[in-house]
Amino acid sequence: MSAQFEAAWEMHCFLSNHKIPYVVIGGLAVQYWGEPRFTQDIDLTVAIPLEQTESFVKLVVKHFKVRVKEIIDFTRQTRVIPVLAQNGYKIDISLSIPGYEEKVMEHSVEYEIEKGKIIHLCSAEDLIIHKAVAGRPRDYEDIEGIVYRQGNSLDVEYIRLWLKEFAYLLENSELIARFEKPWQKLMAIKGGKNFEY
Repeated sequence: MSAQFEAAWEMHCFLSNHKIPYVVIGGLAVQYWGEPRFTQDIDLTVAIPLEQTESFVKLVVKHFKVRVKEIIDFTRQTRVIPVLAQNGYKIDISLSIPGYEEKVMEHSVEYEIEKGKIIHLCSAEDLIIHKAVAGRPRDYEDIEGIVYRQGNSLDVEYIRLWLKEFAYLLENSELIARFEKPWQKLMAIKGGKNFEY
């Protein structure tokens, strides 16, 4: 098993033992849904009530080495807990926000990384939404890869619904275009039409 999968399995076992719902997002999910690329860490989201943030951070610190000082303050400000797996692999644990993230957990899929060892990945649709909100150059590339690989299997209306919601909340209409541009390009290619956006 690769170092990445070892770290993912370690985190899966920890969260499952404590009955904490989670999904893997980021590079590992991109490898599954889109175009494979090298990634140096694992990103995942956990469903933790806001009032349990501090107790969860303390639980994580008992089992994993953290990568920043003043971890409780850092997590309150960023909603992220950066840790290291036993093999030294970097893991970023994001604390979910009630509402959309509940849907992410509901739509998670199983990924067998080794015979009998299954972890939970976010859906292709939710990965696109996360990437559109993040909006880094590599996120645009990842969205294109996911769109081209998954094509018509994507629940386009679900993606549009949540991107419109986040575009409104974040006052950034560009979020919608980050998905629509590669999607419309794919539709034009399949339809044999010239594409313009």
